Amino acid sequence: MSTPKLFESLAVGGLELANRIVIAPMCQYSAVDGCMTDWHLIHLGQLALSGAGLLTIEATAVVPEGRISYADVGLWDDATEAAMAKVLEGVRRWSKMPIAIQLAHAGRKASTDLPWHGGAQIAPDQDKGWQTVAPSAEPFRDGDSVPQAMTHDDMREVRDAFAAAARRSARLGIDAVQIHAAHGYLLHQFLSPLSNRRDDEYGGSLENRMRFPLEVFDAVRAAFPAGRPVSVRVSGTDWVPGGWAIDDTVAFAVELEKRGCSVIHVSSGGLHPSQQIPVGPGYQVPLARAVKQAVDIPVVAVGLITDFEHAEAIVATGDADLVALARGMLYDPRWPWHAAAHLGATVSAPPQYLRSQPRQLKDLLVG
Repeated sequence: MSTPKLFESLAVGGLELANRIVIAPMCQYSAVDGCMTDWHLIHLGQLALSGAGLLTIEATAVVPEGRISYADVGLWDDATEAAMAKVLEGVRRWSKMPIAIQLAHAGRKASTDLPWHGGAQIAPDQDKGWQTVAPSAEPFRDGDSVPQAMTHDDMREVRDAFAAAARRSARLGIDAVQIHAAHGYLLHQFLSPLSNRRDDEYGGSLENRMRFPLEVFDAVRAAFPAGRPVSVRVSGTDWVPGGWAIDDTVAFAVELEKRGCSVIHVSSGGLHPSQQIPVGPGYQVPLARAVKQAVDIPVVAVGLITDFEHAEAIVATGDADLVALARGMLYDPRWPWHAAAHLGATVSAPPQYLRSQPRQLKDLLVG
């Protein structure tokens, strides 16, 4: 039998992935002052034994004010770098899976409480809250604190912070960087006309709104080793009339490819509370397909991809080159094992687990 497309290897920049399954970044809201904890060792450790092709560390703030919540992971100083190094040392002791990191700044969606405490924004004058920043003084929703519109100096500081975090990532031996320009966070806020009301060279036209995110990409690409890939996660659409749309995403992806971007990861939404998302299995795949048709670099599809045959079809038909799973991996950390068993493929597993495979699937797991 031929190897299912989902389990074919793929070269991404200078990185070789064993298969087309990506573990997407998932915030755990379990850090202390930006520092990873033992929870992250447990969380990332179990996912690193899943047989996927790539593991992505959750949204990692490049400055303290860029965290979504006070319990978010950061990579902005020696303390946060040392905490991440400790976790990575434990994960790598038992897994050879390549590891990527998502570098992020939440912009106006920062300074929130934990999701299981309601996730509401915390005002700057309250405990665990701080002043947010954004392209324009436009809050995410009514009742939120008004963000400070960023000055050019503010933007340079954030751009340089992304680059500094990329250098720290390289020192940590991280295999790839993903820049978060989706889900209504800072770089997406610059891209969308719904949140970017600037009247300088960073607002107005599509070219101007793309300018700062592209400057951040250039800075990260220059700071991260040339042989390691830099990708960008985008929202294909705001799902709001008059907002960021798929044609804009395609134009942005084309510009990123020109600058040396290795992968485009296509998600959607998150920018405006009035979004109307047609949620269903694979609902974002058409967005990935549109980007895939416009660029030559690999494209990742994500969003309610849980069925094994569906995942195989997405890559086999060329709608995307890889599929990413997030909540599905939390629910079933052995999803790649089960997909391989269903499709007749094999995955890498630690030798401690090899005897776990059912007799009829004795060639599923390889050490």
